[in-house]
Amino acid sequence: MKILVIGSGGREHALAWRLVQSQRVSHVFVAPGNAGMALEEGVHCVPLQGIEAWLEFAQTEQIAFTVVGPEAPIADGIVDHFRAAGLAIFGPSQAAAQLEISKDFAKQFMQRHNIPTARFTTFEDAVSAHAYLDQVGAPIVIKADGLAAGKGVVVAQTVAEAHQAVDHMMGGALGQAGHRVVIEEFLEGEEASFIVMADGEQVLPLATSQDHKRLRDHDEGPNTGGMGAYSPAPLVTPTLHGRIMREIIQPTLQGLIQEGRPYTGFLYAGLMIAPDGSVKTLEFNCRLGDPETQPLLMRLKSDLVELIEAALHGKLQHAMAEWDRRPAIGIVLAAPGYPESPITGGIISGLDRPLADTHVFYAGAQAQGQHMVTAGGRVLCVTALGDTLRTARHLAYERVQHIHFDGMQYRQDIGWRALKSHP
Repeated sequence: MKILVIGSGGREHALAWRLVQSQRVSHVFVAPGNAGMALEEGVHCVPLQGIEAWLEFAQTEQIAFTVVGPEAPIADGIVDHFRAAGLAIFGPSQAAAQLEISKDFAKQFMQRHNIPTARFTTFEDAVSAHAYLDQVGAPIVIKADGLAAGKGVVVAQTVAEAHQAVDHMMGGALGQAGHRVVIEEFLEGEEASFIVMADGEQVLPLATSQDHKRLRDHDEGPNTGGMGAYSPAPLVTPTLHGRIMREIIQPTLQGLIQEGRPYTGFLYAGLMIAPDGSVKTLEFNCRLGDPETQPLLMRLKSDLVELIEAALHGKLQHAMAEWDRRPAIGIVLAAPGYPESPITGGIISGLDRPLADTHVFYAGAQAQGQHMVTAGGRVLCVTALGDTLRTARHLAYERVQHIHFDGMQYRQDIGWRALKSHP
């Protein structure tokens, strides 16, 4: 069996790495992939870009099914194109993916279906947005309506910061993504990532996870795409898990069916857990999270191919995912200047020092002669399994100590919330 994965980041590397472990799989192709993925046995990168090129490749190679990693191809309608051509693909339609494509759509959808979320107002002109900010004050959250590669959310602690965020987003810095902004109330609590697989009607929840969005230790600095993650998240107790499924996940899937947008694929709900245990939805992503995917797939013991096939055939109610009881953690190594303006081209050393129960997933890296060099903001995700989260973290940081590139940024406190509550 041959499988195609679309994308080139750490999430796609983890997907390819896990899929190729299935005994039924001979080749996993990743388009366009990156140089680090190609080091995995059975994983092949194909330098193709664009829906038509991917579709033709899938037909020519008789790909069993395709898995879409990032949001951009989903927003461009790759799933609709593949299905129209009779090709199996795991991901949501363009209509269902509006949950991520438009923050305003997602908020209005949640309002229509009584899914708990923060109060919000949407603005299409900066003057009205600024007037509203002067009225409500800070802290406040400013979100670009469209896809902004993780750079479209500002949690403003001051009114001045909020005004600056509106000017930045609506002033063209984010292109079309910032033509409309959603301003929503600031929520107190702790964030968690809740990811499920969906087959249109049924859902299979994956293991719980939690990521770290801020660039620096102690949750300081700008928001990023994610500087590290761990699984499971002790914050999500069995009682809370049931509540999330009941109040957020099931109503979302049912609401999409009612609106003629049945959802197939990975669905990610970013949640805020309040001190009183109540839950509100911060955002939806129509894909696996990155870097949550890396520790999640380190823990997955089931055959991912079989789980995806169950979803593609509408049989998730019969599927079960088995997880390694050991926690996993992933530490992101980022280029200097990330997230604003990453500086690339630095030579990466120390990648040839393997350590048991660890794996390095490549994102912004490419081959240059005999060397691997940085080629993006988030460069690597060093992931480890351990009997306890503390052990896994120790292993991951031990592996990190051997890796170097100029200006390498990483947090030294990944997992601190879980260790604080479960020492």
